[in-house]
Amino acid sequence: MLADSYGRVATDLRVSLTDRCNLRCTYCMPPEGLEWLPKPELLTDDELHRLIRIGVTMLGITEVRFTGGEPLLRRGLPGIIAAATALRPRPKTALTTNGIGLARMAPALAEAGLDRVNVSLDTLRPDVFERLARRRRLPDVLDGLAASAEAGLVPVKVNAVLMRDVNDDEAPDLLAYCLERGYELRFIEQMPLDAQHGWRRDTMITADEILDLLGTRYDLAPDDTEERGSAPAERFLVDGGPATVGVIGSVTRPFCGACDRVRLTADGQIRNCLFAREESDLRPLLREGGTDEEIAERWLAAVARKMPGHGIDDTGFLQPARPMSAIGG
Repeated sequence: MLADSYGRVATDLRVSLTDRCNLRCTYCMPPEGLEWLPKPELLTDDELHRLIRIGVTMLGITEVRFTGGEPLLRRGLPGIIAAATALRPRPKTALTTNGIGLARMAPALAEAGLDRVNVSLDTLRPDVFERLARRRRLPDVLDGLAASAEAGLVPVKVNAVLMRDVNDDEAPDLLAYCLERGYELRFIEQMPLDAQHGWRRDTMITADEILDLLGTRYDLAPDDTEERGSAPAERFLVDGGPATVGVIGSVTRPFCGACDRVRLTADGQIRNCLFAREESDLRPLLREGGTDEEIAERWLAAVARKMPGHGIDDTGFLQPARPMSAIGG
């Protein structure tokens, strides 16, 4: 098992397929974008499949989530997913995406065996979407959500980040939109993972504020129908249920003590946390003849060094050098 020294076991593997993205969200990267990884540094499809296989068949991984950057930009994505879902024991699979191109890809992803999707949607207003993402692509995202539901990639989950004086007035409208369509909405506190290092705790919308904003239209109560476990979102019943809304308070309500996630970057680095400043490189072993057992041993050693928490509240906290697009959510 991928166990650390604090008794946590990693069973959820987040696999970044690319650091590239076709949006330029203000809380992630600058308008001009970033310097992307050279193609030779990226793991090949075969290398990705080998690492996922080792994780699932040798190290106890039970869920694989494909992320980016924007994973829909990865050529051969359906084949990568199909290889993962063909493993035994079969892992649960999910995809986190900005939704651009999802309307076209959803049927092929479902055919490959993908179980569900998480789609970013921060606003329902075209002008605000352009201000946040610096692209006029809101209709593509909405179409992608609908296509995912039609293809059976359910439950369709929607991730929203509220920015002060930009889209924070839309919280109830976003929830209404998702409730009407059967999507599961989760609000996420803005995290210090932007490439510009412009994040400030005193300007972010906190989990408490999110609940207050939703409370102007809905009655919310903690969902005690099932244990939270290692889930990042606190779930709340909406107007008595059964519909729920989630709030991920990564900054003000950290859930590090129950974390079961480990991350694999697009260039082969193992990361124990979004905010980690250390990585373990598996790529040389892959490309220099390392055996499955040697790769598993290095992976085990990497997870064993996992820190007790992300340390955002520590006075010495430093943002990781890699931005979110290069880490993978």
